[in-house]
Amino acid sequence: MTDPVADKSGFLCMYMSSHPDTLVAYAKYFGKVDSHILSAKMLSINSQGMDLEYKAKDSPNTPQVVRVEFDPPLLGYEEVKPRLLGMKADADEALGIAKAPQIHHFEMPFQIWITSSLMLFLIYSTYLPPNSKGVFWWLARTLRSIEFLDSIVFPAWVFTFIVHSAEGVYAATLMRKHRMTWPIGMAWVISTTIFGFPVLMRLRRLVKQARIESIMKGT
Repeated sequence: MTDPVADKSGFLCMYMSSHPDTLVAYAKYFGKVDSHILSAKMLSINSQGMDLEYKAKDSPNTPQVVRVEFDPPLLGYEEVKPRLLGMKADADEALGIAKAPQIHHFEMPFQIWITSSLMLFLIYSTYLPPNSKGVFWWLARTLRSIEFLDSIVFPAWVFTFIVHSAEGVYAATLMRKHRMTWPIGMAWVISTTIFGFPVLMRLRRLVKQARIESIMKGT
């Protein structure tokens, strides 16, 4: 089975030759080249990664090659452009070449029903009234009657608190990094702390989209 990205390697290398600064950023950030790079060019690319040749300031007459792996690998040729744009945004931001884009709005993802359901079930199981005989509490009584399940209720609360707090702290760093207004930023931080992973993933997707849009505006 042929590699759809490797089949277009020649064209992609030629196209990227007009973006030398981007290739330098790839080599420095993803290739982990510490030396000052004078120039870089793409030698080849496939679905697994790309080979970059660069010339360092301390040895300008001796070109070197670094392999940059794609994580995860590309599934098809149509993924090349968005992946390379995303990698450029990550590299430019990490290297201080570009400012982190500003996030201007808040979105509550539909997927919060997952963590909401789990939280509600944990609350339901925790606050089982003593000697309750009601039908509503039948499931909680059944679960809490099993010694192992009864013993993990408190650790479940501890785990939830630690994980959601860490996610909230991370959202707060993104709030500052991406210069959100106070109401927008706090909406992200509070929602992430309460609902956890789904909100944080939506925020990260918005950040990635904003990075790519900022690159496209600059091209």
